[in-house]
Amino acid sequence: MHMESKSFIQKGYVQLLLTFILVGVLVALSAYAQLTFKEARGTYTGEATISISGEGEVMAVPDIGQFSFAVRAEGADAVDAQENSAEAINAILAYLEGAGVEEKDVKTQNYNLRPKYRYEERPCLTGGYCPPGERVIDGYEVSQNVTVKVRNLDEAGTLISNVGERGATNISSLQFTIDDIDVLQAQAREEAIADAKEKAQKLADELGMQLDRIVGFYEGGNNGYAQMERSVMAMDTAEGLGGKMTAPSIPVGENEILSNVTITYQLK
Repeated sequence: MHMESKSFIQKGYVQLLLTFILVGVLVALSAYAQLTFKEARGTYTGEATISISGEGEVMAVPDIGQFSFAVRAEGADAVDAQENSAEAINAILAYLEGAGVEEKDVKTQNYNLRPKYRYEERPCLTGGYCPPGERVIDGYEVSQNVTVKVRNLDEAGTLISNVGERGATNISSLQFTIDDIDVLQAQAREEAIADAKEKAQKLADELGMQLDRIVGFYEGGNNGYAQMERSVMAMDTAEGLGGKMTAPSIPVGENEILSNVTITYQLK
């Protein structure tokens, strides 16, 4: 009986010891897991990248100008209105051709033929009631809008003045543009890329890393150039308002071609 009691007590000590050991192991594993998780939270294992923006700018003297005008004509019927419009526009086109403007540089933007209306009056009825008049067609109207590209900028003011004298209306201001903008845009883009690369190299050096490869490229929406615009609707002050339009001198200046790019580099 004494031996059985002693054996039972020994087994109890062993089980208690094993329990303490198991608890210790669990506590140690928990502490190790928390430490590892805390360190992992501050560690980034993905690829290191930087995105840098660059800008390029090219200044160029405009080599063409562009203006637009309208011609309006009326007639008792559609045929008359179209004939009157054709007579007016043909006179202007003949002048432009004689002044050296090529046919390819004159373009019709829109041509509209629409009826004109009037309301016939009806006699008022007894009691003062006057019924509404009936809408009836009262002739036709033609409107045609034309744009003209001017390659000899020295003649731009004269062309616009003479077009106005020949019945053109709604003459727009003259816009100075560049005929072949793609070459200059490509040059501005090259400068923008070089600017972005220089900035990226400087930042990589400061971070103690090296540029590896390009993983992204974006060309922004500000690409293009600012068009210069000049008003050429000056009037001859010697004849007062409503007098003959003069041909003013028009300084051309320079246009600014811009390119904005963003490049993303992978670092190593």
